[in-house]
Amino acid sequence: ALFDELGYETANCFYEKVGTSGSTFGRETTEEVILVPKLRIALERLNPGLDSDAIDLAIDELARDRSAMSLVQANRDVYKLLKDGAKVAFQNDEGEETDETVRVIDWNDPENNDFFLASQFWVSGSIYKRRTDLLGFVNGLPLIFIELKKSHGKIEHAYKHNLKDYQQTIPQLFWYNALIILSNGSQAKVGSMTAGWEHFANWKRLNSEGEQGIISLETVIRGTCEKNRFIDLAENFSLFEDARGGLVKLVAKNHQFLGVNNAMAALEQIKENQGKLGVFWHTQ
Repeated sequence: ALFDELGYETANCFYEKVGTSGSTFGRETTEEVILVPKLRIALERLNPGLDSDAIDLAIDELARDRSAMSLVQANRDVYKLLKDGAKVAFQNDEGEETDETVRVIDWNDPENNDFFLASQFWVSGSIYKRRTDLLGFVNGLPLIFIELKKSHGKIEHAYKHNLKDYQQTIPQLFWYNALIILSNGSQAKVGSMTAGWEHFANWKRLNSEGEQGIISLETVIRGTCEKNRFIDLAENFSLFEDARGGLVKLVAKNHQFLGVNNAMAALEQIKENQGKLGVFWHTQ
């Protein structure tokens, strides 16, 4: 209901039909994690006048098998396509070789994207089949993963027993992921797809005035999944870094997201502020 209020299309997918005919969301098998019909419509809308061959090639590039890569390398590979567009080469109607860049997400106008929340969405790996609690799709791509436990359960179990299992058994789901939310209904934490449990953090405020939802989970969803905030978080607050243990993905925490955006807003009003941007309090 909350995602519905935020303008997402929502559906319970427990009884989703999958196959070549009569498929509910266009999936031929449950191994597929992209909703291709939604993706195709979005790409056509974001790239008016572009040859259908270019759209087909962009879909192929987004959907290609990345199982030979590590999970985080595959995620970075997809993220580049989301940020910069899919570069494709094809022959036009005149038979000439043509290069095009196909926009995948409208970063400037969040409302120009397709937001869909699926509950009870089945995904198969090479051996096991899993049912995810909530998946948020943007233009048919599964960018938001939400795992929910019972109210008396520990959120840490969602990390140790569910998220880690899913990353091993249905890794293709996380090639596209931008944000992970773990919750037991009252408490909720946010992290990236490479974050250790100690790096999953609370998201306590919607804005600088300290506005909150009724419970932690509501604050997290409104604070990170509201369309403008999510697009901003995915585009401007996600970073890949070569750390000592290898490549990691970082997603900004609540105070960083609010603080940087406050600094950007102050910069736009720097004349009125007489050159003062404010102080960003932070630990080392």
